[in-house]
Amino acid sequence: MTAEKAVAAAGLDYEVVRHAPVRSVAEAAAARGVEVPDVVKTIVVRRGEDDYLFVLIPGDRVISWPKLRALLGVSRLSMPDAATAKAVTGYERGTITPFGSTRPWPVIADSRLSGRHITLGSGEHNVALALDADPALSTLDATTADITDPDQTMSA
Repeated sequence: MTAEKAVAAAGLDYEVVRHAPVRSVAEAAAARGVEVPDVVKTIVVRRGEDDYLFVLIPGDRVISWPKLRALLGVSRLSMPDAATAKAVTGYERGTITPFGSTRPWPVIADSRLSGRHITLGSGEHNVALALDADPALSTLDATTADITDPDQTMSA
């Protein structure tokens, strides 16, 4: 199932946003007509053997590995390579979303997404899905917590 079909099947209100290729989160925000924090980065994290999760973070933030490890009660986490990420989600990097993934991995979302109108991957390059975060996170049964730090490269 495609991401858009999964969002529609969940009964969520959404908009498809198509744009030219982008090279950064800031370019993605400009192309989508939103603020940088509303561009959600979906990151696949490996917790263990055949055990992955989706981590959703605002575009101006980065994962705080100590916070995420503490939340999950684990001492080690890693990020899979691009081929593994595609194998476990069905999506290429830059398009990954929990919606329509080949496996329904758990979702952890930074609490800063709550109450926002966000854009996230659609499974296709240069296409995003815009929707309200709260119903989307509820549909995904996401755990929300403070799991990020400011992206220091954004202020440079």
